Amino acid sequence: MSMGKRYPLALAALAALLVAGCAQPWQNFQTGEPESAVIARLGPPREVYDLPNGDKRLMWPTQPMGEVTTAADIDPSGKVVTVRQVLQVNELYKAQIGTWTKRDVLLNFGRPVETAYFPLMKRQVWTYRYQEDNVWYMLYNFYFDDQGILRLTQKTPDPMHDPGLGLR
Repeated sequence: MSMGKRYPLALAALAALLVAGCAQPWQNFQTGEPESAVIARLGPPREVYDLPNGDKRLMWPTQPMGEVTTAADIDPSGKVVTVRQVLQVNELYKAQIGTWTKRDVLLNFGRPVETAYFPLMKRQVWTYRYQEDNVWYMLYNFYFDDQGILRLTQKTPDPMHDPGLGLR
C-alpha cells in the first residue's frame, strides 16, 4: 500500500480512537454494578430522589451553565438499574401534559436552572439547559398551573450561546 493510501487510513483510525476515548459520564456502567462503583467514578451525587417504585435516583447536574445531567437509578439492594443523560430530547419529550406534576419533572430532570412565575398566564415555568442533537444549545421550559400540573412545554434557543439573541 502506498504512503498516500495509508495516511488517510491512519487518520481515520486515530479519529476513531479519539472518539472512543471520549466516553461520557453516563456511559460504561453495567446493570447490577454496586452504587458505590458509580459514586467512585462520578463523585457524590448533588441530588438524590426516592422513586415511586422503591428505587432511588442519583443525579449529577452540570447546570446552571452546563447542558448535562447524569442520572443513575439504584434498586433497593444498592445495584445499578440504569445510568443515562436525562437532559436530551428523547427524555424531555416523555413529559405528559395534563398528567405530570412538578414532582414528576423534578424526579426526571432534577432541579431547574431557573424558575419564574407569569401572573397573567397563572403559570410557573421551570427552565433547563440542554443541547439538541449535540449541536444546538437550547432551553426547555415546563409550564405548571397553580395546582402544579404540567400544562405546556416549550423549547427555545439558549441566549447564553447566541449573543445575537441576548438583551442589550
